[in-house]
Parts: sequence; structure tokens; C-alpha cells
Amino acid sequence: MADSGVELTIGGEGPELDAYLVKPDGSGRRPPGVILVHGFPSPQRPTAPSRSYHDLSERITADLGWMAAAVSLRGCGTSAGQFSVNGWVADVTRAVDLLVSEGCRAIWLVGSTTGGSIALLAAAKDDRVRGVATVAARADFDDWAREPNKFLEHCRRVNVISESRFPTNMSEWKNELHVNRPVAAAAELADRSLLVLHGAEDIQVPSSDAKSIGSAHGAAEVRIVQGGDHRLRHDPRAVAIILGWLDRQTSADTAASGSATA
Repeated sequence: MADSGVELTIGGEGPELDAYLVKPDGSGRRPPGVILVHGFPSPQRPTAPSRSYHDLSERITADLGWMAAAVSLRGCGTSAGQFSVNGWVADVTRAVDLLVSEGCRAIWLVGSTTGGSIALLAAAKDDRVRGVATVAARADFDDWAREPNKFLEHCRRVNVISESRFPTNMSEWKNELHVNRPVAAAAELADRSLLVLHGAEDIQVPSSDAKSIGSAHGAAEVRIVQGGDHRLRHDPRAVAIILGWLDRQTSADTAASGSATA
């Protein structure tokens, strides 16, 4: 069972971020934790991530007894700030800080679409993250980097960039699209658990990206869901796979802790 989720603000260095935190019932124990990382809002639903991230947080806590957080990255929802790749990676790190401060003993990331790519980048920089699950993630940002002005206009349309003078340094903002490579980050996670989920019918990010990410890691669990498209995280099959994977992480973590203390 879970306590009701609470809305809170993540402060510290960087813009203030909205978050939704769900804690399991029971005191005196340190649960595992998971952070749900959203992708880009759609033109039909600019700015705000879907309520379904809150719903999934609640389900993870109710079914598995984990602490779960859904965070609105900078420029999304009512979180302050403007989108950049490095900025979103830093925001995930601040969400990890939050769960650590709440007493989580170990942390995993689950990221959808661009959020999956960001989760890989954040985990590669943070050894507090034990594993990552990606859903419809891109292996790189090369298409955005080839046409940065077009991509910037898209960012403005979905309102993740709302200030007309941002970015103040276009060269640096564009360079972040080149140097941050999720597929390379996956290789750096070879000693950690990785689940790569992708829809076979995804026309926005081809399933070959999933295969590239899995191959770079070397031991990833790659699942191509037949009939699934880019909105795969809404597919009950994908949710079931994620819940099962998280449950196995708990078992593996417990076994490893027991071996270390034996």
C-alpha cells in the first residue's frame, strides 16, 4: 500500500522543478526508489507532462512497495527554466538527490521517449543509479543537431523554451545535441541493469535505435513490442514489462546485499 502522492518543489541549484512523490506505507525502512523521466510534450498538449506519470508512480508504489517520483523537467508543467540537454540531465540528478534525501537505499530510472535518452545520460554520470529502463528512446540527437534552428522552433511550439532570448549562446546549446550521445552512455552502463523497450511500429524513432542502445550496453534486455508505436508507455504490455523488470531489480539488489554481508 502507498500513502497519497504529494506535490512538491525541487529547489537547489537550477530552476525550481515540480515533482510528484509517492511513498510506501511503513516507517523505519529504506525502500528502493524510481524516478519517471518524461519526454517532450506534444504540440497537442504543450508544456505539461501527462497525468499518467503520476498514475504509474502510484501503481509502482502500490504494487511493489517502492518510493516513486515523477518530475517535470525544466520548461515543462509549471517548472521554471528553459530546455537544454545538459539542463534536463542536471534535473534528473536533482531528482536523484531528492530520493536520496527521502531515504531510498537504491535508485532506478524509467524514461520515456526523449526522457529515456536523458535517463541514460544522467545514469552514466551518477553511480547512485542502479539501472535504467527506456521506452521508445532515441540513440542520439543527430537529427536535431543537423537542423538546430528547426528544432529550436519546435521547442518554442511546445513551450519548453518560452524566453525569446534563450538560448543566449546558440553554439553551446547546439553543441549539447552533438556531444550528448545516449548510445555511448549505454556503453558506460555495462555493469548496471538496462531494459530497452520499443514499439515495432514506432515511426518517430525506429526500433533500430533500441537495438543500437542494447548492443552498446552488451547485456541489455531488449524488448520489441509488436504493434507498439511511439506512445508505447501507454500500452499495458509495456507497463507490465516495466513492473516485472523493477521487481526483479529488487530481488537482485537484495541478493547482492546479502552476499556482501555474508
